[in-house]
Amino acid sequence: MFRKLAGTAAMLALMAGTAPASADEIKIGFVTTLTTPVAVLGKDMRDAVDLAVEHIGGKMGDLDVEIVYADDEFNSQKGKQATERLVLREDVDLVAGYIWSNVLLASAPVVLNAGKILISANAGPSPLAGAQCHENFFNIAWQNDQTPMALGELLNQQGVKSLYLIAPNYAAGQNMVAGVERTFKGEVVGKDMTVWPSQRDWSAELTKVKSAKPDGVFTFYPGPAGPAFIKQYQQAGLDGEVPLYSVYTLDSISLPLFQKAGMETVLGTKMTQFWGPDLDTPANKKFVADFRAKYGRYPSFYAAQSYDAIMYIKSAVEAVNGNIDDIDGMRAALKAANFDSVRGPFKMGNNHFPIQNFYERTVVKDADGNWTTTVGRAVLKDHQDPYASQCKMN
Repeated sequence: MFRKLAGTAAMLALMAGTAPASADEIKIGFVTTLTTPVAVLGKDMRDAVDLAVEHIGGKMGDLDVEIVYADDEFNSQKGKQATERLVLREDVDLVAGYIWSNVLLASAPVVLNAGKILISANAGPSPLAGAQCHENFFNIAWQNDQTPMALGELLNQQGVKSLYLIAPNYAAGQNMVAGVERTFKGEVVGKDMTVWPSQRDWSAELTKVKSAKPDGVFTFYPGPAGPAFIKQYQQAGLDGEVPLYSVYTLDSISLPLFQKAGMETVLGTKMTQFWGPDLDTPANKKFVADFRAKYGRYPSFYAAQSYDAIMYIKSAVEAVNGNIDDIDGMRAALKAANFDSVRGPFKMGNNHFPIQNFYERTVVKDADGNWTTTVGRAVLKDHQDPYASQCKMN
């Protein structure tokens, strides 16, 4: 009884001071990482959201747009608490954002149990794509396994016969490894799942790579961990000896760091992704040009997905003529995904995850000498994640 009363008191405390949205505005909570060393990812997302709001004139139909940012502090419990504040204290109309799969998994029940819509702008953990799919949950990015599945297929096309896997041991890292293993037809000669997020010394793992002598190494380390891993990879003498293949490790956030450090061997590295700064769509050209003009740098895929998230929400709001209490209408519009995405045309699967193309990408220098990535051929076309069959929604 005491625990029940304490829980009720905590909820009432959170609800105190609630500032509900007015009838002529939509209030969107956006959860990302705004402190700690990985805040650079959250800043890229926030900058893209601000640009999107600027592009739409601060309006979705006749509704004014208010974005309430919340910091997950790179921690699942902190992220859950931030989500609770948005839902209970701020009384937002819907919630979006989320970089990290573990943060999303901890936070999703808070939003969904409150009967609100939740849109992930990055994290795509397998449970929410499969058996735990939900009518009010939508992902505007990808399911975690898909990008590495595309990489596994790219490795097959390049004739790689043996592979060593190194990734962090948390939900996204597990999905990344599973994705590669789903499509790679060669032999996996070793696999290390490392401590996340604290581990920054991979000497033991790299020693095992030397001993295994694979044709290639697959890795996934987002944020500052990526440059740290690649630097150690080079220091171990593996660079130039064993090709390194990655997902979500070399991007518009990390490449300037590699360029500043003069790590030229990164040029020519291949990866896979659903988007790139040079993807030839009208929406993407405007987004990238205006992002670079406003912020002086290339946007990352984190930014592209966040920009899409705002345009995605706008399409649903306008489909119901601003009546955001029409939850059935909002869901139908989000499932239709009728908006100009930076990635071009795509459709939503039965589990509310995108069915889309995944492209080969290569690290190159642009015309001004800046390191970036260029989009190549589509490795997987109109690809649906492997967990959709476990979702009972139609």
